Amino acid sequence: MGSPRRIVAVIVLLVAGVLSLPVVAFFFDGEGSENWIVPVQLLVMAVLGAFVGRALGLGGDHASRTRDTVAGVVTGLVCAVLGVVLFFLLLSGFDGA
Repeated sequence: MGSPRRIVAVIVLLVAGVLSLPVVAFFFDGEGSENWIVPVQLLVMAVLGAFVGRALGLGGDHASRTRDTVAGVVTGLVCAVLGVVLFFLLLSGFDGA
């Protein structure tokens, strides 16, 4: 099992991943800018992941700051994709066929 810092970091990034798509869509859902929603969401999550990864040491106990940052970016991007999937599952419901 991961350290408590890593678990907190993943939970924070997963919640941000769920909320980032509707927040970015609110600002970029206009005529001509709707194609920017997903790229901006991924950029926001990568930057947020970098900050969280560096602050909470996602790279490991003896990792360099660069490794912490890269681990945060990767975790942020993965959580962005998982967040979008969870958002659409929650939006559509679990009724089944």
